[in-house]
Amino acid sequence: MGGPESSVVNGAVNDSNVVPITAAHTARQGASRHDDTSLPSSETSAKGKKSTPAAKVRADALRMLGCVRIATVRQMAEVITKEESDGRSYVRRAMKKLADLGLAETNGKAGKHPIWNLTPAGQKALADGSELPLRPKAGTGAKAVLAGFGPHGVAVTDMILAFGGRKHLTDWQVEVNHAIKETGLSFNTDAVLALPTKTSEVRLFELDNGTMSQARLAKEVWDYERYAGHRVWEGARGTIGGTFPFWQRHRYTRSKTFPRLHVVLAGKEEHLLDNRLQALADDVKGIAVAVWVNTLPRLQRGEPWYEIGVDDPDRRRRRYPEPASR
Repeated sequence: MGGPESSVVNGAVNDSNVVPITAAHTARQGASRHDDTSLPSSETSAKGKKSTPAAKVRADALRMLGCVRIATVRQMAEVITKEESDGRSYVRRAMKKLADLGLAETNGKAGKHPIWNLTPAGQKALADGSELPLRPKAGTGAKAVLAGFGPHGVAVTDMILAFGGRKHLTDWQVEVNHAIKETGLSFNTDAVLALPTKTSEVRLFELDNGTMSQARLAKEVWDYERYAGHRVWEGARGTIGGTFPFWQRHRYTRSKTFPRLHVVLAGKEEHLLDNRLQALADDVKGIAVAVWVNTLPRLQRGEPWYEIGVDDPDRRRRRYPEPASR
C-alpha cells in the first residue's frame, strides 16, 4: 500500500511534514533539521580575558546541563564540538575538571556511559552568571538518576537534540509540572520548548522509553485533554460572570490555542515502535487537543510527524462540565 500524503504544517520548529496516520503507513522523508549552532556563550571572562578552549568547553557543558538536566559525554560532545568531529575526549576532560570543582557529578549510567548532572553549586554558578533564564524550582537531576530514571532522562535529551538540534537548546525546560488543585489532576511534562508561534507560546513533549504499558501511555496523553478542558468561573459578585479555560487564565496566558503535544516513542526496535505508534493512535482517537507522534529514530533522521489529534475547543467544552458560579 502507498504511504499517506504529507502536508506542511506552519510553525514546526524543524519544518517537518505532518502526515495523517493510517492502519498501514509509510512515512515520507521530511525536511532537514535546522543547522547546528553553538550554545550561546561569552567569549571573554568576567575579568575581560579571552576564554581558553578548555574553559569554553566547561562553560558550554554547564549551560547544556542547566537546560536538559542530565546528559552523557556523547550528547554533550554533539552540542559543544564542531559538526563531523568527535569531541568526546575534550568533554570528558571538561567534566572531570567540573567534578573536581564540585560543579557536576555522575550518579549512574546509561549502559556503559556515565550520566552527568549539575550539583547545587553548579546550578548556583549558572544562576549567579545569569547564563540561563531563572528556573527556581529546577532540580539537579541527581534524584532521578539515583531512582533509576537515568536512561529515560538520557532519551529525553536525545529527543531534545533531535528536535531542532542545539539551535534552541536554552529555550527548553524539563520535568515541568501541570496541575489543577481543584480536580487533583497533576502530571509532569517531560520537556517544554518555549518557542512562540502566532497562536501558542510553547510546545509540549512526552517521551515513552518503552517502559510503560500501552494503557498508561494513552492515559498520559488523555490527561492533556482533561487539563485543557478544565474551565474556571470568573466574575464579580452580583454579576453574571463567565467561564474561561484554566490553562489560558493561569498558565499559558499569551496563547490563543492550547499548546500542541508531541509524543516521541523510543526504547524498542523500530518495528515495535511502529506498532506502538499505531496502537496509541487508536487509543486516543477523537481526542480534542493537537497531538503529533513520532519515533525517536525517525525524528533523528528528520522524518515527518504523524498527526493523531486535532485541537477542538468546542468539543472539549461539550465534554467537560461547566463550573458553578460563586
